[in-house]
Amino acid sequence: MAGTHDLLEPPRRLARTLASDPSFGPAERAWLDALPDHTHECLARWDLTPERVQLPGGRASLVVLVRTADGTPAALKLAPPGTTTALEHAALAHWNGLGAVRPLRVDAEAGALLLERLHGGISLRSLAEPKAQLEAAATVQRLWVPPAEGHPFPTVAEHTAVLAGRLREWAGQPWAADARAVTEEALELREALTAEVPEPPVLLHGEYEEGTVLAAERAPWLAVGPRPLAGERAYDLAWLVRDRLDTLMASPGAAAAARRRVARLADSLEVDADRLRGWTLFRTAEAGVHALAAGLPRRGELLLEFAGLL
Repeated sequence: MAGTHDLLEPPRRLARTLASDPSFGPAERAWLDALPDHTHECLARWDLTPERVQLPGGRASLVVLVRTADGTPAALKLAPPGTTTALEHAALAHWNGLGAVRPLRVDAEAGALLLERLHGGISLRSLAEPKAQLEAAATVQRLWVPPAEGHPFPTVAEHTAVLAGRLREWAGQPWAADARAVTEEALELREALTAEVPEPPVLLHGEYEEGTVLAAERAPWLAVGPRPLAGERAYDLAWLVRDRLDTLMASPGAAAAARRRVARLADSLEVDADRLRGWTLFRTAEAGVHALAAGLPRRGELLLEFAGLL
């Protein structure tokens, strides 16, 4: 059994990403150290046979490819304590396979989620950029359904209030001085965007990008890894504007290309282009300062440079 235990070691990317987060503390360290044992317990409890850990793996969770007792291929996802497993399951259950991976079992307290097996190595990033954006737009539309009565999902306003508070705190640090102008604009835009919302709320993926849309058997593409919110559709498109950032920023005319993406996505999905620009700038600026706080200066500077182009 020791050999199997070794096969369930967390991927280096997961350990590295968790350790670089400013919120990483003793609870997260204890979870990471105990993860192989925790995984074995879940496999035994649900009568699952492990095949291998998905590599390079998630940035915030462990994914193990498994077989159920009847031989059905599935994927076991294990997330750290205090994460959104219960909300993720609620969103996936509400979508019930329409545009997203189908959930099979959940133990929210243990951070365990059993999902149908997709082709984890093939995301929309395997396609040429224009085709990937078209497929991403088609898939996300299926997710934008009204949330159920009494749903548990935070609103965009509630979620971004937390992000804005963190951004204000970090923006006052000496290491973020060069980002002050773009962070101030981001915070002003967020205030304006949440003051008046022009449409009824829908269920949002929350972290929608090309990399969270995987190839599947029962549909060409299905979304995974939601951090669901209830709110306006423009918020959900911000990461599509930012996708393939390294390539976009290295190309001539990066600012014009970014604005064209905003215009194309807004037009194809009938959202307001100014609101899409605003949410993209806010979310990108917050992610950039977060990267600086995590000791990732190159990534942070690239994100903040992109936010400044918008």
